[in-house]
Amino acid sequence: MRSPREIELKLVGDGPDLTSLASHPLLRDDDATTSLLDTTYLDTADRSLHAAGLSLRLRREGGRTIQTLKSAAPAAIGLFDRGEWESDVAGPEPDLALLADTPAAALLDEAGAHALRPLFRTVIGRSRRAIRHGGSGIVATLDAGRVETDQGDVPLYEVELELADGDPADLFSLAKALGESAPLRLGVLSKGEQGYALIDERLRKPSKAAGFHLDPETPAGDAFAAVAKACLRHLRLNEDVFRHDRAPEALHQMRVALRRLRSAFSLFKPLLEQDETAEKLRAAIKRVTEPFGTARNLDVFLDETLPGEIERRPDEPGLEDLRRRLAGEREEAYAAVFAVLDGPDWRALILDLVVWIETGPWREGKSRERDRSARDFAADVLERLRRRLKKRGRHLARLEPEERHRVRIVAKKLRYGAEFFGPLFPEKKAAKRHKAFVGALSDLQNHLGALNDLSTAHQIADRLVAAGDTGSAEAPTGATLFAAGLTTADVQADARAARLVDKAEGAHGALVDMRPFWR
Repeated sequence: MRSPREIELKLVGDGPDLTSLASHPLLRDDDATTSLLDTTYLDTADRSLHAAGLSLRLRREGGRTIQTLKSAAPAAIGLFDRGEWESDVAGPEPDLALLADTPAAALLDEAGAHALRPLFRTVIGRSRRAIRHGGSGIVATLDAGRVETDQGDVPLYEVELELADGDPADLFSLAKALGESAPLRLGVLSKGEQGYALIDERLRKPSKAAGFHLDPETPAGDAFAAVAKACLRHLRLNEDVFRHDRAPEALHQMRVALRRLRSAFSLFKPLLEQDETAEKLRAAIKRVTEPFGTARNLDVFLDETLPGEIERRPDEPGLEDLRRRLAGEREEAYAAVFAVLDGPDWRALILDLVVWIETGPWREGKSRERDRSARDFAADVLERLRRRLKKRGRHLARLEPEERHRVRIVAKKLRYGAEFFGPLFPEKKAAKRHKAFVGALSDLQNHLGALNDLSTAHQIADRLVAAGDTGSAEAPTGATLFAAGLTTADVQADARAARLVDKAEGAHGALVDMRPFWR
């Protein structure tokens, strides 16, 4: 049986990418082998293995049948560090005796061997070569094939770099070198995870941020790494969905993931401030992704604001002209987003972030903040943010729009912090207060967000009017008339804003009256 640990860096691309990499000088191995892998994934009827973060497979390769159990790689983004128990078996059926000393044993004892059933399969052509890079031995595989299920199939093109011996940093070094020759992206789903997502019909659907486990005694540095990798995983999952079908919700979730990541940099600033790379990466995230905000604002206007205005004023002339004009602008904005996603700077940034999280200078030497308990660190951070929100949000109705926007930013940062740090306070009372606290923050954020959307709609309308879409002095076009009705002079819009401010003020009061879950 092999060592029960696997450290692997997964990259994804397209068929032509793998063809070009097959002859890459860094992957040269005179003894490279090729094989056909036919793999069946099994689970119980209630998918108890998958629920426990395990996958069980039988792989036929040549004359061998290999049984493999793998544990999940928490918040995996590129680098998969997971348990692996692998053995040859005599026939086409799983051998549960070989799993007696694994995490699956209790689950399978309860379910019984007869309860296992095939769920999906992968058929893959694999090219395998053993190489040296830096000071490490690396097994590089190029996989081309399909994931096949009763619900449908999807193609699969992956480069896997598995550490045989040495330093995981060499995996990243090799990945960066290969990325200069082919547009590779960090993988976030194992083959098994792709199969489960496909049979559950969620592979191509936008996804919200997933929860993750943090032990209360986790060092603050490890907590930051877990949070940052979870944000990047959230980002990459939705990037793949957006690239596949341009779903506006996927773009929205990408922006949420990026905001959460930038908030993580801010929340953990005390343990990052000695590392100059941290601020450079944070600034690069903001700079590279600016087109995402323009596209998202147009999505909200076209899909939410404009339909509401049409319903309020169905007889307004020129609505189709306005819709077509803004739809054209959205196409241009989406083109700018895809120019970012398809560019080498984006792929390099994501890889640089993961490399920095795993091996950056912030991890070196002794650090009181990095090594202290994440629970204590979180309590201090959350307390400071709560005090700031309490102070800035006083008399919310009297604040200028720019001041309310700053309150919204603090509220958003506090909410992300509460979501990140919630697992550090698992006690029953703390968990109950956490749920109420996050709910109150959500209410405040929703009202302030609606105010922001209204302000953005005004800005778009003002820009349309200022652009001179007036037809003539005597006969302005319908688009301009409609847009003018959305400007800040619109009494109804002002009334809606006033109602939202009142609701936000009430939500702020309810929040500050709550007992924080971290005390």
